[in-house]
Amino acid sequence: MIFEQQYEEILAIARDIFAHPELGYKETRTSETVRTFIEQKNPSALIEPFSTTGLKTQLTTDKHKTIAFIAELDAVYAPSHHMADKKTGAAHNCGHYTQVAIALALYNYFVQTGEHLQFDFNVAFVFVPAEEYLDLAYREELLNNGTIGHYGGKPEAMRLGVFDNIDASICIHAIGGTFEKRTVEINCDLAGFLYKYYDFIGEAAHAGFDPFAAKNAYSMSTLFNVALGLVRQQLKDSENVRMNPIVSASDMSTNVIPNAIRIGSDLRTKTLAYMGEVAKKMDAAARGSAHALQGDVAIHTQMGYLPFVQDRYLSTFVKQAFAKTEEVEELLENNAISAAGDIGDLSYMMPCIQIGHSGFAGTIHGDDFVDVDPHFLFAVFPRFLTQVFAELNGAIDWSRLYKRSYDDYLAVIETVMTSNTNL
Repeated sequence: MIFEQQYEEILAIARDIFAHPELGYKETRTSETVRTFIEQKNPSALIEPFSTTGLKTQLTTDKHKTIAFIAELDAVYAPSHHMADKKTGAAHNCGHYTQVAIALALYNYFVQTGEHLQFDFNVAFVFVPAEEYLDLAYREELLNNGTIGHYGGKPEAMRLGVFDNIDASICIHAIGGTFEKRTVEINCDLAGFLYKYYDFIGEAAHAGFDPFAAKNAYSMSTLFNVALGLVRQQLKDSENVRMNPIVSASDMSTNVIPNAIRIGSDLRTKTLAYMGEVAKKMDAAARGSAHALQGDVAIHTQMGYLPFVQDRYLSTFVKQAFAKTEEVEELLENNAISAAGDIGDLSYMMPCIQIGHSGFAGTIHGDDFVDVDPHFLFAVFPRFLTQVFAELNGAIDWSRLYKRSYDDYLAVIETVMTSNTNL
């Protein structure tokens, strides 16, 4: 009954966040909405702020183990979406606004019922900023002035020790596409990615009077795009490789042959090892394209996120909950995709699962993305999550879980970066 009783309140919060999207590390309004709700429902709650907008709170602290439920605060940059912020271009066509509302619905359920008090583990809620990898110039400023240490919100929370006392984490996420049946998904692995910058360098000249003296950097970048298109047939289908080059910086004018073009591209693969192989091919294509037109290219590699392999053991408890519910009709399993998320970085430190959920129409990150089954999203699905927690209670073999440190994580990142900057 609690989920039905609070449904209109949770729906209103979701609609409000959807109407006021904010980019990563700027989610001040959303963060305040979360804080206000928690303090109203549980005045004794201890809320730990972190980074610019992140929040962490625990319902209990007296058990030896702790499971975190994670929600992501930020929107994507999608200025053409019908609910985009007119000034910033932010839009919630990623579905993160539903994560926040669902987390608050679940939080209030536990506060009202006290069910979590019977668990053999503590329950923490972590509201994380900046999951989407974008607005990089702004984040570079934050990095340079020491405000943050990572582009992604979860690695930043890891750096700050937010997850030091957490033993396993559960996240949720919208499933892209439209489903006829109410659906959840488990074991959907995500790609990892690098971000590559290619600065093509040529020589400028008057485009009408003396183009013969020029070396066209834009033409080099065009040749590079063609080369990447041709190299795709040499890439393993099993690795779900994705490259998406864009012109990220240029001061071109039509009367001057451009002498500097910056191409930015992500490079997504299922495994870190294959990521290095594809990076070599990309860099070779860039150097060859520059050399073919008598120019040069400077290559800069930036770490994105690690691949995410969902913890199959923890997912069994979601499957058990699904077998006992009549409210969720379909279960999807083991569908790896090339999308990425900083949950991959957190999963290096501890076991993590991300439960996908339907309830939407349109294309995720697309202009037509919208929720179409709010009752499932904000009443039925949170109720299903309580069943997942009930399955976990007293049943986890903690010896099957792992725990690594933030320093261990940094060592892996250093290895990846070292191998890719020496290409």
